[in-house]
Amino acid sequence: MIEETARKVLRLEAQAIQELIGRIDRNFVRAIELLHDCKGRVVVTGMGKSGLIGKKIAATLASTGTPAFFLHPAEGVHGDLGMVSRGDAVILISNSGETGELITILPAFKRLGVPLICLTGRLRSTLAKNSDIVIDVSVKEEAGPLGLVPTASTTATLAMGDALSVALLEKRGFKEADFAYFHPGGAIGKKLLLNVTDVWHHGPAVPRVTEKAPLKDVILEMTSKKLGMTTVVNSRGKLSGVITDGDLRRLLEREPSPMRKKAADVMTRKPKVIAPTALAAKAVQIMEQYSITTLVVADAKRNVSGVVHLHDLLKAGVI
Repeated sequence: MIEETARKVLRLEAQAIQELIGRIDRNFVRAIELLHDCKGRVVVTGMGKSGLIGKKIAATLASTGTPAFFLHPAEGVHGDLGMVSRGDAVILISNSGETGELITILPAFKRLGVPLICLTGRLRSTLAKNSDIVIDVSVKEEAGPLGLVPTASTTATLAMGDALSVALLEKRGFKEADFAYFHPGGAIGKKLLLNVTDVWHHGPAVPRVTEKAPLKDVILEMTSKKLGMTTVVNSRGKLSGVITDGDLRRLLEREPSPMRKKAADVMTRKPKVIAPTALAAKAVQIMEQYSITTLVVADAKRNVSGVVHLHDLLKAGVI
């Protein structure tokens, strides 16, 4: 019984969303054009469950490049209408289209001359008749018992809000970098905003030996810099190779007198490098592709400027 009830709820809500597809018409396009051309902010308002959906729609719009905020209609009639200005656009959310609090603040919106977009389940309602654009989010039935609890209707409204937000961000030409700008604290933002130079070891922290350095000096340099590797440079100071802990282990396995070797005898030539201007996420990609844990940061002329380690990328939240 419980399982069948849950399945019924999901079927009804899925059907409600499916039926919205055929309602993407000229009104939807006009709404996108109106929101795109809005010089102010998008004000989303609704009461009760519709208000909760409105808060999410406003948050999605704001995070995708459209200045937006949620206005509680009951608070609006007690002073919060001062947040609405000429040049703004308003999205009214009401399944019945007769929500008293919204009807009460309707004259104030009219006096300001702000355009009104209504998401409603009743196209002949008071709010629908007084709006510039009406988008139909009606459902055949709610998923709750006796059709009393807003379920399918709020799901349909939320989905239509997402459709508006995504269509609008595409019309704005919103890019990944823009998304990262609005989400600097999230994983996506870190992947798209952090450069290699935000997480690298540079200056004196870079392990560096010459090609002629004896193995003892190589080990001391690697130990003191604690990165499990060292860069190797030639007489002109250009990168010629790297030596890692793995290189040393393999040397000890095959050589009877390893301490007689020079850095040039042990190093891995043509190591993987990354440019200082590259994203930290690019460093992760290279490390995963070649199963390595460090990358030398160098320019096109093989001038070494730093080293980035997998642990630094983990700490920064890039991975």
